[in-house]
Amino acid sequence: MNPIKTTAGPGTQAGAGDVLGKPLSGWRLRLYTIIFEADTRAGRLFDQILIAVILLSVAVVLADSVQSLSERMHGVFFVMEWAFTLMFTLEYVARLSCVRHPWRYATSFFGIVDLVAILPTYLALLFPELHALIDVRILRLLRIFRVFKLVAYVTEYQQLGRALVASRRKILVFLSAVLMIVLIMGTLMYVVEGPQNGFTSVPTSVYWAITTMTTVGFGDITPKTDIGRLISSMMMLVGWGTLAVPTGIVTAEMTAHRMHRTPTTRTCHECLTEGHAADARFCMHCGARLTRYHAEDAEPGPT
Repeated sequence: MNPIKTTAGPGTQAGAGDVLGKPLSGWRLRLYTIIFEADTRAGRLFDQILIAVILLSVAVVLADSVQSLSERMHGVFFVMEWAFTLMFTLEYVARLSCVRHPWRYATSFFGIVDLVAILPTYLALLFPELHALIDVRILRLLRIFRVFKLVAYVTEYQQLGRALVASRRKILVFLSAVLMIVLIMGTLMYVVEGPQNGFTSVPTSVYWAITTMTTVGFGDITPKTDIGRLISSMMMLVGWGTLAVPTGIVTAEMTAHRMHRTPTTRTCHECLTEGHAADARFCMHCGARLTRYHAEDAEPGPT
């Protein structure tokens, strides 16, 4: 979910922090607990089944793009695709029906992802005239965006996202240093090698510097002079170091977060922020009172 920060104080149960709204009782509360409370037994089972369905549906999309498989198993792929579409449609409707503000979920990031996961199949069926306007394969391959649904059900994705946000300044400083290096080295190679050796312009030389520093080395542009080869060797050695820097920055940030507290997928029912500590009583973003945390309960109890 895409959490929204508010200025509501502790104990707030409605108002600016009330983004989607948790049902108070009845079948909607039970359904909400299964779908949104990933630390419950039913919630974990729901997420595991949904992850398996997402991966299988993406595998079908990939296999359907192979012409030999598509011709031989077109009927099977067609049935499976509609089965997946109906499953995701039911999930989408269930999510809208179990929150008090369905429109806010529909316009959230994951609400849009859920819609994109099912829309192409219906569009191809309901509007066959679209075939004359665009290649139908574009609509079919849009289903690959279902893979983004995994982000909502795997906690590690959220931990990685928090680490990237926390280390963004360090990463930007690192990227600016890399940009300066490739600009300087690319310009230097343009002067040393010249157009006669393939370095026809500074942008082309910068392109060579980027491919060399990242150790990709397509080989379409290679230095011919001894000085150019020396510069290339230096760029390759620098490249090994630059690959390790962002990895170290993000890893250190993730380690710091893990040592600071042990997050759960416990969700605030007001702003849907996840990652609260097991003993937290109030939401870390909107200040709303949290329900009591029971990792194995089917439904959380009141605090």
